Amino acid sequence: MGGTKEDGSGSSRKAMRKEKRAFFFRKWTSVDVMRASSVMAVHLSCVLAPFNYKWEALLFGFLLAAVTNLSITFSYHRNLTHKSFKLPKWLEYPFAYSALFALQGHPIDWVSTHRFHHQFTDSDRDPHSPIEGFWFSHVLWIFDTSYLREKCGARNNVMDLKQQWFYRFLQKTVGLHVMAFWTLVYIWGGLPYLTCGVGVGGAIGYHGTWLINSACHILGSRAWNTKDTSRNIWWLAPVTMGESWHNNHHAFEASARHGLEWYQLDITWYLIRFFQALGLATDVKLPSEAQKHKMAF
Repeated sequence: MGGTKEDGSGSSRKAMRKEKRAFFFRKWTSVDVMRASSVMAVHLSCVLAPFNYKWEALLFGFLLAAVTNLSITFSYHRNLTHKSFKLPKWLEYPFAYSALFALQGHPIDWVSTHRFHHQFTDSDRDPHSPIEGFWFSHVLWIFDTSYLREKCGARNNVMDLKQQWFYRFLQKTVGLHVMAFWTLVYIWGGLPYLTCGVGVGGAIGYHGTWLINSACHILGSRAWNTKDTSRNIWWLAPVTMGESWHNNHHAFEASARHGLEWYQLDITWYLIRFFQALGLATDVKLPSEAQKHKMAF
């Protein structure tokens, strides 16, 4: 499959052809294999969890899922991708580091992919386009980096991160940090903590994030007149730290708050608001009344 290349000004390439892409019988890059191995290891650990069960290990898994995925939504998504607020570097970097253990990759890769998603939402060039099916948008897109490069081009949309030594360091060493963490968990708590903790916690985190890409473009309600298929799903909000107010997010991408109504649970926003009250989160962006009026049905 191919498309015409982007010109020097960065204008959009022509639409990709829509032939069904082979999943198993294609060339797998080393990154594809590494990602697939990580996802398989987490789900295999989940299967083994009942045979190594300890309630404290399962509690550790739930806490791990909550902390690491809150770091994803707070750091990777709202802080780094959309610049919804600013943090001092001594606070920004630890949150970005803890997000590594959600097993969703390093910041440069994650942020670039998500920026492409907003740039090309629901088109052939969307990295996890729902028009290619539920399972593609849910998980299969992760394992085909060549296809993503073909669709989106070079990762030239994250120069703000590439210019910082810390994010370049994480890009080169992400695997070492994850393996060191898993090793420490095993030394600390043995197989129960590895299976009930890393396994169950990792699976919760994975599918919570993936459902934003898949279910939140299929199910739910639309509060704003966006030109895409984004939806709000209220029952996913606790698991996704408020990310499932996805139609709200697509209507106001730069907003630090996704649960725009008082009754819309948004744990990530509460954390941002906490740091704002301390004077540590600054330039916190929210939609104006004029913007809301423009996006209303």
